[in-house]
Amino acid sequence: MSKQPKYQQVADALRRDIDSGTYGPGARLPSESDLMARFSASRNTVRAGLNVLVSQGLVSSSQGLGYEVRKHEVFVLNASRFENLTFPQNGDSYVTDVTNAGRRPHQTFRVEMTNAPEYIAQRLKVEVGSRAVLRFCHRFVDDVPWSTQATHYPDWLIEKAPRLTEPGDIAEGTTRYLASLGIDQTGYADEIATRMPTPDEARLLEIAAGVPVLLWTRTGYSDGRPVRCTVTTLRGDLNRMNYEIGDLPTRDENDPQ
Repeated sequence: MSKQPKYQQVADALRRDIDSGTYGPGARLPSESDLMARFSASRNTVRAGLNVLVSQGLVSSSQGLGYEVRKHEVFVLNASRFENLTFPQNGDSYVTDVTNAGRRPHQTFRVEMTNAPEYIAQRLKVEVGSRAVLRFCHRFVDDVPWSTQATHYPDWLIEKAPRLTEPGDIAEGTTRYLASLGIDQTGYADEIATRMPTPDEARLLEIAAGVPVLLWTRTGYSDGRPVRCTVTTLRGDLNRMNYEIGDLPTRDENDPQ
């Protein structure tokens, strides 16, 4: 006899059903009554097992509609190519990558003058609270919230690149805009972390309970000096990031990533 609590046995059995494809993405799970009969368990026990799967981001629940296996249409982001101007791009890197993947991009913008918080100031090597430009993007793939991107530019850069303060999109992308002014970003420092979302992040990205966010912090350098710090917050269930490092002569676009 299993030593696990009955609700955990329910959760484990349903997780195996999901992993095996018995219940695929978007499929509705059996009713609570059917699960009570299958597992010889009370309604409270069945609900507790289902809530384990909800907390793990595997299923979602809707009032009156029961429980449904969450769809995971993962978008693959090649971080080593993102913003790399040696690769063909028609403009903004996000728009280009999403379009090339056969999917539909959409984003909204907010631009404001702000004071650099400690996390940003350390990476831009400026005083905490010093003046900075914040360009904030809320990004979608096929109308599904995909990420938020907050980029801070130090105050000293504004005089050289005044369009950074203009509201709305920079059509060619900020990396290309800066390069056109002779501010080539010749190096990047990336940091990757995961955590559970804040309430604001959960709202903007429409994240279900139990789903973490992936935080990608990229600091761009020009002439050995940091010129911007970008924090991209991605839904952990809909994104995968990869890098290509070194000479990969036998690799092609169709290889697993």
